[in-house]
Amino acid sequence: MITADVTVYPLKTSSATNVINNSINSIKNNGVNYQVDSMKTRITGSKEQVFSSLNTMFSEAERTGGEVSMVVNITNSVK
Repeated sequence: MITADVTVYPLKTSSATNVINNSINSIKNNGVNYQVDSMKTRITGSKEQVFSSLNTMFSEAERTGGEVSMVVNITNSVK
């Protein structure tokens, strides 16, 4: 089990909120638990599920927003 805190930053778009929301919504069926707050999305699951979800989020943000930056902090700590 791992946890990733992820933030997506659309760089050149006038609809950043849509890009971020589409990115988050893209992982609804990935089998991970996720919580959204004002600064990040926290994803918890198996290593394979979390890394797959990060890839899905980045790909969706890139598809809908063009240039994006994604900041991720990953831990396998149980705290």
